[in-house]
Amino acid sequence: MTELNNFINRFQFTLPTTRQAQRQTGKSAAVLLPIINKPNPTLLLTQRSPFLRSHAGEVAFPGGAKDPEDGSLIHTALRETFEEVAIPPEKVKVLGQLAPLQSYGGYEVTPIVGLLPANIQYQANPSEVASIFEVPLFDALSLRQHKYVDIKRSGRENRIFFYWYNGHLVWGLTASILHQLALQLD
Repeated sequence: MTELNNFINRFQFTLPTTRQAQRQTGKSAAVLLPIINKPNPTLLLTQRSPFLRSHAGEVAFPGGAKDPEDGSLIHTALRETFEEVAIPPEKVKVLGQLAPLQSYGGYEVTPIVGLLPANIQYQANPSEVASIFEVPLFDALSLRQHKYVDIKRSGRENRIFFYWYNGHLVWGLTASILHQLALQLD
């Protein structure tokens, strides 16, 4: 069994871990964790455009807010991925999803895990994405790579995760999603 097959089996047979209390906000969003099925699997991430109103320049997974016409959060993640990086929904094999996380913007964000073929072509939509890069999947999921700082915000303690890869700082909700997945598989 390959390391990627082992990952898929462990992911699909473990229950998500919930680190924070969930609250219904009425605002839903979804992101895709696109795993590229290479001999050494990678995870695709984007650097958001510096001209966006929110989260400008941050590293993120493709995704966004649920539209009224989206039939499900899986549809939301696939639609947003196509809009941001031109990956057709039919090229994504959905493996499952993680427990939703609450964003500071008030969204309940559901991470969808999907597998892409090794030869997948993608292209940044320049109005939303400044660049696209890949990180080795098992490096991104190594708990040793995950760092954090504890801060006080609005009178509450918050743990902010971060992860560095080749000069890219992955932090905030994106790093929390990686950390959640790593904990689930540990």
